[in-house]
Amino acid sequence: MTALKTKRSAARRFVAARFPSRAISWRVRFAVLMVLAIAAVTVWMTNRSLTHRFTETTRNRAELRLALYSGNLLSELRRHAIVPQLLSRDQALITALQDDDFSLSTQRLISFVDEIGAASIMLLDRDGRTVAATNRNRIGVNHRSDAYFIDAIRSNTTVFSAIPREVGGFSFSYSRRLQDASGVLGAIVVEVDLQKFERAWAGISDAVMVTDSENNIILATESRWRGLSEDDALKLQTPQGAIQRAIRATADWTVLPPDAYLQGEAVMRLETRIPFHGWRMTSFTTYASIREKVNTVLALEIMGFAIFFALAFYALSRKTALRMALFQRESAELRVLNTRLQREIAERERMQMSLEVAEQSLAQSSKLAALGEMSAAVSHELNQPLAAMKTYLAGARLLLNRNRPDEALSSFARIDDLLERMGAITRQLKSYARKGGDTFRPVNLGDALASSLSMMEPQLRQRQVKITRILPDDPVLVMGDQMRIEQVMVNLFRNALDATKSVDDPEVEIILAAGETATLAVRDNGTGISDLDNLFEPFYTTKQAGDGVGLGLAISSGIVNDLGGRLTARNGQNGGAVFEMQLPILVNGMEAAE
Repeated sequence: MTALKTKRSAARRFVAARFPSRAISWRVRFAVLMVLAIAAVTVWMTNRSLTHRFTETTRNRAELRLALYSGNLLSELRRHAIVPQLLSRDQALITALQDDDFSLSTQRLISFVDEIGAASIMLLDRDGRTVAATNRNRIGVNHRSDAYFIDAIRSNTTVFSAIPREVGGFSFSYSRRLQDASGVLGAIVVEVDLQKFERAWAGISDAVMVTDSENNIILATESRWRGLSEDDALKLQTPQGAIQRAIRATADWTVLPPDAYLQGEAVMRLETRIPFHGWRMTSFTTYASIREKVNTVLALEIMGFAIFFALAFYALSRKTALRMALFQRESAELRVLNTRLQREIAERERMQMSLEVAEQSLAQSSKLAALGEMSAAVSHELNQPLAAMKTYLAGARLLLNRNRPDEALSSFARIDDLLERMGAITRQLKSYARKGGDTFRPVNLGDALASSLSMMEPQLRQRQVKITRILPDDPVLVMGDQMRIEQVMVNLFRNALDATKSVDDPEVEIILAAGETATLAVRDNGTGISDLDNLFEPFYTTKQAGDGVGLGLAISSGIVNDLGGRLTARNGQNGGAVFEMQLPILVNGMEAAE
């Protein structure tokens, strides 16, 4: 009897375990359905929200790149726009056209092209014949029928031309006529290298094109687009490297459905206006990376819900072997999914590292782009020691003629010092390319001032200029590079001397003071400064043609900024100009904060 009760009890437990009550079964089913509904709504909302967010992020980055590219292009065009006006006033070129003597004109243009950064420069006579050019193969070629010559001769201003090349692409140039009292003598043509922007854009994941006012493509990352309209270009060739799919729609991307990119058809098209002759810049960007980011987050959510369901099923069915096997299968699937997610995450991390390397390379390229502009200043900075060397050589020759070799040796020693200084100036270009690699040391501004005045001694001997120096009794120390500080001082002294050329009693006052900062003030009694706003801009100068290219103060301001100080200018109360260089002072081995 007891055994029978035991068997019946075991049977009831088996039936209860195998077939639970209908009420419990419905509650479980309802809870499962509710959780499934919540999971589906969560995944859907997450997909919609992340898709919108990542799409906006991609769009913002594309707009930022487009603004950067258009700004760089406009800056390059504006930088070269002033060059023909300056060259049209060059007296040496005007004299060569008047005398038909062009023996030195080509060499003069070659000396300008490195400073300006242009692709090439040509000098044309009144008949359109090339009489001087930085590319000697162009000398003798007639450009009488070319637009840049015709427009320049007819206009009294600088004209811009974009002319198709026979080998493909366009040639961009500024031109301006040269004239004297007798009439038009010829024209100067400065070719601008805009193809370097195409080469820079080719390294990104976007397709970029620039169209002129007639909707013709003049610059593009795809060479087959140039010279065509946008519609014809997209029909002819799709940007395989950047877009990776054929462009089937060029309408506004915002009207496309949220998941249109799943079909490989959606392309983000952005356009901006360049304030130059009606130009416009257009970029195409795909959604390739958006789906990967969204899928990664969705996979993590799905994995979380899957783990929740696995635990729920495990809790409900842990007493039965069938449900245990189901849980094991679910666990195995989760492990496979986890492995796939780990691979996707690892791939995403590798892509992120590649992106960081690309961004660092872009930053270094921008820094090296500045190096090209600074190299134009080398010839300007070498003019000062070369002038001093010329004076010393003349003095040494005179001393040798008078049989005074000991004093002549002193002049040769100074020439050797100037040669060393010239070598040091050329080595400074490395500091512009590797800005963080400079090694600063304590510098006595009094010693730097004495060395700078020593370098200017030949120029001071040629003129009767009253130099007044007011120096403190104690040394004034700063942390920096003495060679670069002397470079700034020489530029300030030379500008002061040039400013007093038209004054009967020229005076230059140099004041070195130590307070919260180390301040060097250079005052002159010249005519003062008429345009203080553009004084430190590159290529801005008030000197006559041939006396300077307007780089000295721009370079000096950059050097002082790199040393943590500032260079300012103002007009004096009693006339003349006052330049002040302020640097953080070094007190007991510590730089004082300003």
